[in-house]
Amino acid sequence: MEDKPVATDKLSTSRDWEPLIVAFFCNWCTYTAADLAGVSRMGYDPNVRVIRVMCSGRVDPQFVLDAFAHGADGVLIGGCHPGDCHYVEGNYKALRRYLLLKRLLRELGIEEGRLRLEWIAASEGEKVSKTINEMVEQVRALGPLRLTRKFKEWDAELAALEAEAQSEEVAAHA
Repeated sequence: MEDKPVATDKLSTSRDWEPLIVAFFCNWCTYTAADLAGVSRMGYDPNVRVIRVMCSGRVDPQFVLDAFAHGADGVLIGGCHPGDCHYVEGNYKALRRYLLLKRLLRELGIEEGRLRLEWIAASEGEKVSKTINEMVEQVRALGPLRLTRKFKEWDAELAALEAEAQSEEVAAHA
């Protein structure tokens, strides 16, 4: 199988661009389901880079923001079904963080479809395969994130605000 080009912020055409999805999977359920999908030869898109975490509740919002900042076009969080968490309430913590992250990403101008949370039990290998394929298609339809371009816009905005604040300070002391 030939590797697909990985998304970069360089000028890539839509013809050769492929989305990069970072997936944070709970060790006890979703990661095990991904393993089941693999050994059962259920096909899923290779555009996903899986990071195993002990619990979806351990996915710090900074991990998600860092994934986007370092080139991910989408982030998928997978955890145990509510009520089945090995750490009792970790998935409820993940849900609260996910809802906050959705608001933050919206404020940053990042499309909602680039972040997804799914409850997937260890026995649901087929659901992992389906979820990954759906997310890759959804992010592919959104196109490259090109976050570094947004960083440049935000830096320019901050520089303008800083210059304005400095001129106001100078005027106040004059």
